[in-house]
Parts: sequence; C-alpha cells; structure tokens
Amino acid sequence: RRKSAPGPQERPQGARSKKAPLCAGDTEPLGAATCVCLEGEKPSAPLRAPVPGGGSRCEEDAESAREQRSAPGPKELRIPRSLVPAPNLARRESADGAYIKLRAVLEKLKLRRQEITSAAEIVNGVVDCLLRRLQSCESAFKGISQLRTGSYYERVKISAPNEFDIMFKLDGYRIQLEEYGDSGAFYFVKFRRNPNGNPLNQFLEKEVLSASKVLTKFRTIIKEEIKNIKDIDIVLERKKRGSPAVTLLIRKPKEISVDVILALESKSSWPVSTQEGLPIHNWLGTKVRTELRRQPYYLVPKNAKEGNDFQEETWRLSFSNIEKDILNNHGKSKTCCENNGVKCCRKSCLKLMKYLLEQLKKKFENRKELNKFCSYHVKTAFFHVCALVPNDSQWHPENLVECFDNCVTYFLQCLRTEQLRHYFIPGFNLFSPDEVNKISKEFLSRQIEYERNNGFPVFGEF
Repeated sequence: RRKSAPGPQERPQGARSKKAPLCAGDTEPLGAATCVCLEGEKPSAPLRAPVPGGGSRCEEDAESAREQRSAPGPKELRIPRSLVPAPNLARRESADGAYIKLRAVLEKLKLRRQEITSAAEIVNGVVDCLLRRLQSCESAFKGISQLRTGSYYERVKISAPNEFDIMFKLDGYRIQLEEYGDSGAFYFVKFRRNPNGNPLNQFLEKEVLSASKVLTKFRTIIKEEIKNIKDIDIVLERKKRGSPAVTLLIRKPKEISVDVILALESKSSWPVSTQEGLPIHNWLGTKVRTELRRQPYYLVPKNAKEGNDFQEETWRLSFSNIEKDILNNHGKSKTCCENNGVKCCRKSCLKLMKYLLEQLKKKFENRKELNKFCSYHVKTAFFHVCALVPNDSQWHPENLVECFDNCVTYFLQCLRTEQLRHYFIPGFNLFSPDEVNKISKEFLSRQIEYERNNGFPVFGEF
C-alpha cells in the first residue's frame, strides 16, 4: 500500500492532508487547536498524546502540506523567527493529566459569589462617597462619573476579589493632543476652546493641562474624603512615581486594595499612532474594528519617562473600555460562550497566564526583577495570540493544554526578543529597555521555562 500511494513529492502543489494542522498564517478553518509557530519554520507537533508507532504516510503527507502552506498573514500577525519552538507538554505528562491539572487550577481561581458580593458592597460604598465629594459644586472635577473597567468587570479576576481598579472619567471637554516623543502613547493635552469658566484652568501650565497638578489635586480630595467614611478602616497608600493611580487600602472589614484612576474622555478620532493597532481583522472582523474605533478613548495622568526622571505634564492613552468590550465579546461567533452558545477557553488561558505571573511574583517577592511586570503585559500578549489563532474551534475547551502552551510560548518569545507591542499603539514597545530592563526579562523568561518544563509546580504553591 505504501508503494502504490503517492509520496509527499508526488502530491499536487498546494495539496493538504485532511489531518494536517493549520498554523497562524493559514486561512482555512480548523477544528482542533493550532500551534503558535514561527515565521519561516515548520510548526511543532500539536500538544496532544503521541500516536504509537513510526511515521505513517499520513504524517508524511502532513509534513508536505505544512511545507506547502499558504504565505503568512498580515504583518501584524507574524511571529518573529527568533523564538525557540516550545517543548511538547504532552511528552512530559499525558494530555489527560495536563488537562485535569489545569482545570483544577481554574476551579481554584473561581471567585465565590458570596465573597464577590461582600467585597463589591464595601468597594461600591467607598466609590459612592468619593463620587459625591468629587461631584460637589466647589470641586474642579464636578463633571466626573464612573467608568466600569478592569479585570473585575472584564470577568477575568482571579483568586479573590481583593483588588479593584476604579476609573473616574471627565468628559465634555474638547481637547487637542500634542505628541510627546515618538512612542505614540504619551501626549501633552490642550483645550480647543478654553472659556473662563473651565474648572480645569487652574491646572494649566502655559496652555498645557498639567497631569501632575491634576493628579495632586485629585489625590488631595480623596485623602480628605476617606476620613469621613464611617465603619470602614481605609488608608491612602504612598504615591508611586509615574503611576496614575491613587491607591486605597481597605483594612476592615476585609483587606481590599482599590486603585482609583482619573481619565479624560475624548470623542475625537483616535490618534494617528493607533492607525495600525487593534489587529482584529481576521479574528473579530473589520466591521467590529471600525465600530470599536468609533468609541471614545481616554487619557490618564501617567507620566512619560525622561531619562531617570519623568515628564510630569504628559498623559498616556488608555483603551480600557475597548479591552473590556473585546473580552466580553471575544469570539468570532457572536454567541461564543453565551448561555446557549459554544464555549471556548480564551478567558481560561488569560486567567492561567495572570495566575502564573502572580504566583511567580509571590515566589520572588524579595527580589526586584519582577517588580516591573504586571497583568497588563500578560493581557497584551494574550490579545496578540487571539489574533494569531482567530477561530473559535481552535479554542475549544478540550484544547486547553495546547492553547495555554501557545500563550506561554508567545509570552516567552516577547521576553526573549524584547518586543511586546502595545495592542492599540504598535509603535509603543512595552518591553523596551526603557520600560523593563534586560536582566528582568531574562529572569522571568528562565522562571517560566522552568515552570513549563516541570509541569508548573508554582500553581500548587502559596
């Protein structure tokens, strides 16, 4: 039978074995999970239990089909070729064993309804008090309102409801931006029209709205107001240089950290630096991308680095609202993960990645190498993987092991190449030497490699 069947070289050009896995650049839909492979290299074997026996004709045909696969997709979907292919998780432990272990971790990460309700009541009480004070007539922020964003509202909060991000937005101002540097992320803010009655005039510095002055006043009002909140033991944590957040620590009735962030809303067209960002064309579609880009964007008082110091007048772009929309409507199919829809494991993979970083930071809390890393790095890498592996069928819950390994592989590649492009601002590299030093990236890369090679022991620690 082997002699009579056509060999790999005799198959028609472009032929594909029905069992050959597709890779990120392919255009055909795929029923099983796709491996995240390298540009210009053959894909590694799918992460499933190995088939007994030697190489069959089907495997040879699959190899030929992979060599003849279509050209890579759009530039923003390519993976740098410098990544070392991921080791096969299924070779270290059975696919069933790895799947059961990850499912057990996810079960542990589930938030309990009673805990959520209790924590939400406490945080909402604090937020209501702050809003009333900030909206009072004498306040410079009287037009302020709450914008519900962050992991709690994205439904990817893990472990315990003990950390909340609260964003307060100021809208109704016509602003114009002047880019600072060449990252496309930081801007000076000016008003298009600046009537005398503008309550933010007091924060102008030569017609530029000073981020540091606004944040200082915002922080002062919050510091005064928390003293008036009864029945809750709450303190203001020390300010972190360059951070846009005012961090509150609720100590009683339970310990909860709350980051309060002020944001300016702009309903103008998105800045030019975002034109090639949000690469969801093959994933959520061009129409969805157009609709998302019609939504407002925000500016937060995050200062740009200027050597060893900060440029305190600058603001940074924020797309928290769009990130929430993407995570809550994450499937190519509009009914993905709805009650009556087909389920996927995208959010499960993001939770596992967040937990991996969280556990490593706990393990090495006495070292400074991991201080610069945060869950936003993980979320950005996750969005890129979703664009590379766009089909819902590739994220079937049964493919959890393969999909999680794809996410780990991509994040490792970002650490090694020192390239993690902001999902909305491609010119802004979150892993540039100015953002995270090389020693820290190498340290995290080694720790993640160790965890993957040993079945993620850190998942069972702490």
